[in-house]
Amino acid sequence: MRAVIQRVNEASVRIGDSEHARIGAGMLVLLGVEAGDTEGDLEWLCGKIIRMRIFPDMDGVMNLDSVQVHAELLLVSQFTLHASTAKGNRPSYMRAARPEEAVPLYLRAKQRLSEFLGRPVKSGEFGADMQVVLVNDGPVTIIIDSRQRE
Repeated sequence: MRAVIQRVNEASVRIGDSEHARIGAGMLVLLGVEAGDTEGDLEWLCGKIIRMRIFPDMDGVMNLDSVQVHAELLLVSQFTLHASTAKGNRPSYMRAARPEEAVPLYLRAKQRLSEFLGRPVKSGEFGADMQVVLVNDGPVTIIIDSRQRE
């Protein structure tokens, strides 16, 4: 699993002509599920996301996590995070999990993030054509991958 975490002042997802979800200060998490990802990948990644100390303390140092600052979280599925650009100019998405494998893990990630956070996580809709709007705070953008675990 791969995630792009963006600290935001606000973020929203539109599907068609209507707003699907909106958050205030917190994190926008773009989540890609790779073929063969496991519950272990999911647990590691969700724990890492919630414990990521990217929010400023009283001295302005990024020292606080999402639970400590009562951050909101918006989760958006994004299979393109597993694009391979090794050949030519058209990305290949062969490493991205098929929907029958990805949807249950995406929904489980939403559930686990909500449990860790202590309140519901808002989300986009898996497979939908979405418009994501955000005000990146910092900017702070972190990329993590459960297979690399760096």
